[in-house]
Amino acid sequence: MKRLLRGELFMLAGFVVAAAATIVLVMPPSNDPAALAATQTPSGPLTAADRDLLIKVRQAGLWEMPVGEYAQTRAESQRVKEVGRQIMNEHAKLDLMTRQTAKKLGVALPAEPNADQQSWMAQLAAESGPAFDRDYANLLRAAHGKVFSTLAAVRSGTRNSEIRKFAGEGMNFVMRHMTYLESTGLVDHDQLPEPPTPSPATPRAVPVETGAQS
Repeated sequence: MKRLLRGELFMLAGFVVAAAATIVLVMPPSNDPAALAATQTPSGPLTAADRDLLIKVRQAGLWEMPVGEYAQTRAESQRVKEVGRQIMNEHAKLDLMTRQTAKKLGVALPAEPNADQQSWMAQLAAESGPAFDRDYANLLRAAHGKVFSTLAAVRSGTRNSEIRKFAGEGMNFVMRHMTYLESTGLVDHDQLPEPPTPSPATPRAVPVETGAQS
């Protein structure tokens, strides 16, 4: 019994740590309680994580569309050129969807990429040939992995039906883009973040034999 209890407490601790990590992932830092409070909308409560998702997807498009154009003139690999065109065109559709959803929910969206994304754009703008091909594939693949995690975390727990629909469709876009990038053969998977550590398994109770003993 004590062994089972310790196992259950260990599993509970693992769950708490995992939940805390998910909250940190999707909740934007803020010292303003009003910014973190949920607001009521016709499609359900809209949380800070919901709003942050729309902002992150918007910013993803704001740098991935221009670097898709870079790929048309700077890439050496024909496949990288094709992938750049595909991602650029699909991000235009996703960006429209993002802006429409944000308008329905009253969320203000940024007009430029964040500082990291701007530095990646500058890096790619200065490269050409094999260096561009390699960095384009790896920078975008790493970025898509991060936004995919955010989409999945919000989709799993949002109480807002518009965000639920948006996150589900967004995951489809991002999954395709990761597949496109991997098809170039240039993605270094060893450089991607490690998958999350699984929670400890629940100890299985061993059945007690009740038959007659010799």
